[in-house]
Amino acid sequence: MSITEIAIKRPLLISVIFFTLIIFGFLGYSLLSYNLLPKFEAPIISIQTIYKGASSEEVQNNVTKKIEDAVSSIEGVDVVSSSSRENVSVVVVQLKDNMNSTLAQSDAERKISQIKSDLPDGVDDPIISKFSSSEIPVLRLTTFAKVGETELYDLVNQKIKPIISNVEGVGQVRLIGGSEREIEVKLDNEKIQAYNLSTAQVAQMVAIGNLSYPAGNIENKDNRYTIRLDAKLSSVDDLRNLIIRENKTGSKIILQDVASITDATATPTTINRINGRVGLGIEISKQSDANAVEVSHNVKAKLDTIVSQYASKGFSYEVAIDQSTYTMEAATAVTHDLFLAVLIVAFVMLIFLHSFRSSMFILISLPSAMIPTFILMYLMGFSLNLMTLLALSLVVGILVDDSIVVLENIFRHLEMGKDRVTAAIDGRSEIGFTALAITLVDVVVFVPLAMAGGLIGNILREFGLVVVFSTLICLFV
Repeated sequence: MSITEIAIKRPLLISVIFFTLIIFGFLGYSLLSYNLLPKFEAPIISIQTIYKGASSEEVQNNVTKKIEDAVSSIEGVDVVSSSSRENVSVVVVQLKDNMNSTLAQSDAERKISQIKSDLPDGVDDPIISKFSSSEIPVLRLTTFAKVGETELYDLVNQKIKPIISNVEGVGQVRLIGGSEREIEVKLDNEKIQAYNLSTAQVAQMVAIGNLSYPAGNIENKDNRYTIRLDAKLSSVDDLRNLIIRENKTGSKIILQDVASITDATATPTTINRINGRVGLGIEISKQSDANAVEVSHNVKAKLDTIVSQYASKGFSYEVAIDQSTYTMEAATAVTHDLFLAVLIVAFVMLIFLHSFRSSMFILISLPSAMIPTFILMYLMGFSLNLMTLLALSLVVGILVDDSIVVLENIFRHLEMGKDRVTAAIDGRSEIGFTALAITLVDVVVFVPLAMAGGLIGNILREFGLVVVFSTLICLFV
């Protein structure tokens, strides 16, 4: 007995199967996350290194070349390019197609850790990152307060940033702009020479005078205590009174004797403005498997709590870009078009077949083919994004092809005087291979599209596979 005969002669069995598929389809839909774009990674790794106070030539010779030599031996490297500017070195490693960027990033971290001792003193640890859609900020906002710029930076950096980082789904929080506190020590060359000192000596004593390190243990018969020598400076006055040298006569040379110490702000390298107002910007990125809409909603809810908590300082914020807004607008628009397409298809069927019953078949068969698709989307780790929703909109026209061909042929057999069961079996059997060919043509077009390599292939993968899943389920329907 063919599957068509089983479907007609065992309607309860088929009803139970599709009822189960639809239930699990709705369950899969509820578990899917909303994102603007599908998750993809570009085969690119960037290494950024900060070398404060260095010229572009020093950065090139002492940092960039060494990092280039280290990462060029990574497996799968295609092109290595670099840029050396004042204070910063950027090395970009482009990998070959189909290379795992996560493994390549781990290799790059291992290679660079091996050459850290060869890098100049004062170089910050290289920041190694890969390009991924999950690192695109889901929320960009600007904060304000009725305090000074330095106090606002400290407030956000020390108190508000940790709170936001603990919100579920938040991956990274980055500050943009603002004025960070900086203690300026300006040496007086004439005084240094008069006291027979050198700049290196002063710098060394300042560094030594701001250390904290273990100093051994004290033991008795009952307890053991750890001693830690904490010589960190806690105020500007402590820095001013820092001893640079103590003479044999007992006189002391302190830092303020040879330098002027000022509690100032760092020179800003980035300015953040929104609607003409200067403020401290915050960029929030989500974790790779988090729901962008939920992360944005939770962060804004937490920020509203922070606003009330720091109302005495006049803390407020203004959202510049909210990815969840675009995501939900796109999802709503596509969903609206989807339902509209189903209704128009049913109306067209009513016009051409002159049968309200046939139109109802279309209204039932389309959701029956599309809703179970969410099961496969969840199992494959897909999300509801522009590409998958676009695929569902496109697939409406594909799904109705089989229904039109089969229904029209069954309708023709009914006009020949056959009863409904015989007309359904004969009509479906007569055109079975034709419907199979129609479906498989769509499959063989979109499967290679889903398997394409490179950045474009990563973006179109979910689009192609959703079309294939829906088409194959339609064949079963």
